Amino acid sequence: MTSVIRHPPAVLLPGTGSDEVFVRSVFGGPLAALGIPLTAPPPPPGAALADGFLAVLDRLADRHGTLLVGGISFGAHLAAEWAVANPGRCGGLLAALPAWSGEPGQAPASLAATLSADLVAASGVEAALAQAEAGSPPWIAAELGRAWRRHGDGLADSLRVAAARPSPTLAALRGLAVPAGVGTCVDDPVHPTKVAREWAAALPRAALGETTLAALGADRESLGRATVLAYLRALTEQPRPDRAH
Repeated sequence: MTSVIRHPPAVLLPGTGSDEVFVRSVFGGPLAALGIPLTAPPPPPGAALADGFLAVLDRLADRHGTLLVGGISFGAHLAAEWAVANPGRCGGLLAALPAWSGEPGQAPASLAATLSADLVAASGVEAALAQAEAGSPPWIAAELGRAWRRHGDGLADSLRVAAARPSPTLAALRGLAVPAGVGTCVDDPVHPTKVAREWAAALPRAALGETTLAALGADRESLGRATVLAYLRALTEQPRPDRAH
């Protein structure tokens, strides 16, 4: 008799300056193929971004008991932060494009978010968008145009929150013995694959899934598939004794 794996409901968070529309375009299909319901909450406004998302995870965990948490970039950081603080309520982690470990320091994603926040604060959302879109591929320009306008007047504050907030350290990730899929785009200089590999190596039950920005531009689900397939591989692994505490 074949056993059926019961996955907890998924709650996935967007990256810096992004929104739940992008999260659904990346993860909706891959999770639906496994019968996993997806909740993708919209970004809390402005400076409430991080604490607001963590409060959403708390409320949903109170409702469901156990969650499969994750997200993209800063959303992956917040989900991992919540999972480290709530290991008994976390049934798994889907971390796509982690950007740094511990303090952001000179991480490219942190510097980019800070520069964008300064530009938005000085020139307004529309002028900042015009400059950001000019140097971006069409699909990224379209995503920025929708999401940044939705953030509106709170965009600069939310960018600063994301740029400055530490992610879990590698030592903290070593104590999180849940199945974890870590996804990376190997040609993404803002979210270095080196960071994703470090996360996957630190987490006791993790696998790494790889795709490219070129593939993501043509098919948003390519990143979701890479991350979810890594999570499925991690489900079969036992915690590595050299990593778990």
